[in-house]
Amino acid sequence: MNLSTKLFAGFVLISFLFTSVAIVNYRLSEDVIANSNFVTDSQNITRTSASLQRSLIDMETGMRGFLLTGNETFLEPYFSADELLPSQFNLLKEYMREKPEQFRRIKQIEALHYKWRNEFAELLISEKRKEVADGIESRGITALEHGFLVLNEEGKRITDQMRVYFKAFNSIEYEVREKRKGRLEKSIADTRRISTTLTIFSVLLGLGWAYYITRLISRRIMKMVSLADQISYGEYKIQIEDDANDELTRLSESLNRMSSTIDKTFTELDSKNKELDQFAYVVSHDLKAPLRGIENASRWVEEDMGKELPSHIQEYLMMMRVRVHRMENLINGILALARIGRSHLKEEMVDVQALLHEVIDMINPPAGFEIHLPERLPHVEAAKVELQQVFSNLLSNAIKYHHATTGNVVISYAEHEDMHEFSVADDGPGIEEEYHDRIFVLFQTLQERDAVESTGVGLAIVKKIISRNGGTIKVTSTVGKGSAFTFTWPKVKLAEA
Repeated sequence: MNLSTKLFAGFVLISFLFTSVAIVNYRLSEDVIANSNFVTDSQNITRTSASLQRSLIDMETGMRGFLLTGNETFLEPYFSADELLPSQFNLLKEYMREKPEQFRRIKQIEALHYKWRNEFAELLISEKRKEVADGIESRGITALEHGFLVLNEEGKRITDQMRVYFKAFNSIEYEVREKRKGRLEKSIADTRRISTTLTIFSVLLGLGWAYYITRLISRRIMKMVSLADQISYGEYKIQIEDDANDELTRLSESLNRMSSTIDKTFTELDSKNKELDQFAYVVSHDLKAPLRGIENASRWVEEDMGKELPSHIQEYLMMMRVRVHRMENLINGILALARIGRSHLKEEMVDVQALLHEVIDMINPPAGFEIHLPERLPHVEAAKVELQQVFSNLLSNAIKYHHATTGNVVISYAEHEDMHEFSVADDGPGIEEEYHDRIFVLFQTLQERDAVESTGVGLAIVKKIISRNGGTIKVTSTVGKGSAFTFTWPKVKLAEA
């Protein structure tokens, strides 16, 4: 199975689980909402029922007060309740539309109320009002025309029957409400338990699948990183074994092919380098042999002719030997430039102060030239012969290309976060800005070769050594006031491929 297919399958599986969790939670929440709505409706029903009972009591109390005192003020709650009762009955019947038994009880209570109102309360209130209007002093309820209804407790029987119906009505409502309340609590608990279980399962499955994919990918990628590291350290024959047959397998195969190609290329390059070394040795030997022959021949001519040799011929012979030495130096310079980086030189901590004293002693500056060193110079990690060659070339050039027989060369040093910075400054003729880059090019010189003995290789060697070690070199100069060659040398050597 391809890696992309595995990733997609995991994504689909996790998406399916989370969708399932959402659907289950939705259905459970519907049950919770239904039970919650039922409990809310039941509470509204009992509140309406209690309100209806209070209205009936208000009517009964107001009627009795009026019958006993004849004071119309007692009828205010009677008539207020009488206005509310129709809407309260209608609201309660609306709640009970799908509950036939409870609906029937409300209808019975309503019928009893209208019977009590029309056949008992209204008759007595009307008779009491007539008695008050006629100015008859209160004679008691039994003196009224229909006072016997009170004596035979007709009204009490009706109100007692309504209370019985209300009690049965409320009892059923409370019982059903408790059941639905229990179902509501159970549905809430089920919702929490099921949704929590499914969510934890989905998260664990997602984490497990992510861990599996991460381990699968990271383990194989680390193999590739290890291969790349080993290649960077020169182990080109290393190969990755991967039989998963997916996208990373094809990448591993590409890296294996790359490793094989690099190994083949470096093998061929090493062979070519050996051939070039051999060729350079042979060519230098074959070129130097005729040069030495020319020099010897010129000396033989001088020895054989002795004083008979004309002066201009002696000058020609001397010029010939100078050209021969220049050619020999040029060959040595080219060989030195070609060999930079090809041989593995030992790295060590070099005392630059001591190194410069050795270089100055070796180049033996002529009288009139002074080389000034700073009080403190660092210890630098380098191949001693390379750093020696850099300073030797820069100091030799500062003296060789000076326009006077006396001069000063100043070596300075500055330390940076990750670099050492050295500067070799002279008070010579200076270099025009247009030549600042040119002087580092092979075989380039600023003066005629006959005026100053030069091969044009020295600064090219300096730049190659410094660049190879991870540093930079630049020149700053003012014509007539001298030049300064500034180069950097890294504190931590760059890893070589």
